[in-house]
Amino acid sequence: MIEQRAVTTPLDTQQPLLSVRDLRVAFPSEAGRVEAVRGVSFDLHRGKTLGIVGESGSGKSVTSMAVMGLLPDYAAITGEITLGGRNLLDLDDRQMSKVRGRQIGMIFQDPLSSLTPIFTIGDQIAEALQIHQDISAAAAAKRAVELLDLVGIPNPDRRAKGFPHEFSGGMRQRAVIAMSIANDPDLIIADEPTTALDVTVQAQILDVLKTAQRETGAAVIMITHDLGVVAGSADDVMVMYAGKPVEHAGVDELFARPRMPYTIGLMGAIPRLDDRARDALTPVPGTPPLLVDLPDACPFAARCPVVQDACRETEPPLLAVTGSDGDGHSAACRRAAEIEDGAIGGEPIYPVPALRENRVAAVPREDRPKVLELSGVTKTFPLTKGGLLKRKVGTVFAVNGIDLDIREGETLGLVGESGCGKTTTLLEIMGLKPPEQGSIAVCGQDTADLKRKQDISSVRRNMQMVFQDPMGALDPRMTVFDILAEPLRAVGERNSKVLAGKVAELMELVGLDPEHRDRFPAAFSGGQRQRIGIARALATRPQLLVLDEPVSALDVSVQAGVINLLNELKAELGLSYLFVAHDLSVVSHISDRVAVMYLGRIVEVGTTDAVFDNPRHPYTKALLSAIPLPDPVAERTRERVLLKGDLPNPTDDRPGCRFVTRCPLHLTLSEPQKERCRGVTPQLTEREERDHQDACHFADTPVSVDH
Repeated sequence: MIEQRAVTTPLDTQQPLLSVRDLRVAFPSEAGRVEAVRGVSFDLHRGKTLGIVGESGSGKSVTSMAVMGLLPDYAAITGEITLGGRNLLDLDDRQMSKVRGRQIGMIFQDPLSSLTPIFTIGDQIAEALQIHQDISAAAAAKRAVELLDLVGIPNPDRRAKGFPHEFSGGMRQRAVIAMSIANDPDLIIADEPTTALDVTVQAQILDVLKTAQRETGAAVIMITHDLGVVAGSADDVMVMYAGKPVEHAGVDELFARPRMPYTIGLMGAIPRLDDRARDALTPVPGTPPLLVDLPDACPFAARCPVVQDACRETEPPLLAVTGSDGDGHSAACRRAAEIEDGAIGGEPIYPVPALRENRVAAVPREDRPKVLELSGVTKTFPLTKGGLLKRKVGTVFAVNGIDLDIREGETLGLVGESGCGKTTTLLEIMGLKPPEQGSIAVCGQDTADLKRKQDISSVRRNMQMVFQDPMGALDPRMTVFDILAEPLRAVGERNSKVLAGKVAELMELVGLDPEHRDRFPAAFSGGQRQRIGIARALATRPQLLVLDEPVSALDVSVQAGVINLLNELKAELGLSYLFVAHDLSVVSHISDRVAVMYLGRIVEVGTTDAVFDNPRHPYTKALLSAIPLPDPVAERTRERVLLKGDLPNPTDDRPGCRFVTRCPLHLTLSEPQKERCRGVTPQLTEREERDHQDACHFADTPVSVDH
């Protein structure tokens, strides 16, 4: 029988490095006092990693900023934060400045904002050393080079003289990690350190972070919304909601036996790379509460599918769940003892929604019409040098002869690292102009034949776009009604009653209340704003939606609802999608076919199952192996293909494989085979499997892996 008891801290021969007790942080606002953190307590030992997860506004970053002493003066902070026996809340800013950088290292989400653009990377690392240590400038510069080498930056002596803008996003994050460990800190706080990075770079950064922890023996606080990152790097996990921890356990225990409905909801909302069933995701309904004048009740009650009357009477404390495997596992839920395998009494807490049958998908692919076709499309940009008098010194091949097609009712996922040409491809498609080379046809009409404005307008009605940032894509000065009515007016609809009816229909179609049509975008949540963007795209009844990272800016629970909505709309309206994303788990869940792009070329294309279950190109294998799985056991035992080496010059269009400088397979080949890779450009080739092509001379050769 599983029971709950009050949480007690067990006696430990090793004192914790960091001890946080009843931390509370509040901010004044026009609406009242915002209780951003409402009683956080945890211990963290040397060499251990604590993962803190939760939706936006749950208090994760505020907790870390309180530990760093970086909150503004008007923040009201109470409790204890003890580091090495000292309560950091008793220190003034001058004293804390000696702790930051020396005892605590910080890695922020945006590395560019952490670096000064007018100083070299080496000088900034050397400065971090000289501030906290009695060391000469020459010795600090030498140590800066050693640190850059430690975090895996090639040619560290030359790169140390470079400026932040000369580094890629991943290299800037490596430089920030080097700076954070420069003084061998006792504690490293990493706040969403991989959110803005490609999956391959993310895998490298997490590997570098483990190396840094191993070199310094530091404890790490990993703040992230990616449960896969937590599964692979954390020892303990603390789930936060509405400013409080609602579940805390060892990483294996938490993922195997979650006891809090909120945690179960987060896990069910994640599309998994290792799940081929592609059932509907189970989003957590509703939105987090405002942290102003919270009632004495469970803050999750309004969203909880198993709420009871007692949950609304008083807020449940964080209690230990004891049982055969539950030691050290605590949850803030009255029904935690009843929960087993995500269910109560055998009934799942979050039943999987039924998927609408896609009747178009039942028709063989070759019998469905093409809604988009690209043939040999090329886009180049001139590389210039000089200030006033610019001269051309080269040509950047952004898109270099790609072939793609999308059929009716089909989703094509276009994936690849930043700079591979995905966005340029989208812009070429949406521009509805003849490309430099090749052809683009939308719903059977070649863009080269669109001479009149009326023809372009007719084609544009059939193809609409949904952008990554919903707030940036919506005019904040317009109401939802005007935002949705604008494309209808653009195609000639002027009748106010018809407009009102169509706007209401669009809002209902994407799950929004038509009564809210007079509100402005700022009054909606991020997920609701993205639904408004989707509704606007559907206003002209298009056949093709171009989706540019449509869920990357959303919390996982909101993301699940938008993904389900896109699948529902595809089945109901027979839509086709061109879906661009860097998260291959999302692409795997929503796509029928996948095209993998590298430096302007398609290197592998086929059905989702074929590409994900049997990747042939070494680049595809590296991408898939870099995706973290929300399963600690699988994440620790899986094989990795780590990419090393530099990207080739984008102005170089000589024959040969573009991936050869980073290819792990290339290193294992014989010299004649290597010569073929360097001198002959591989073409997309279909081998034994139908509708699965790859551009690799030696795709059937196993790739050596790095554990």
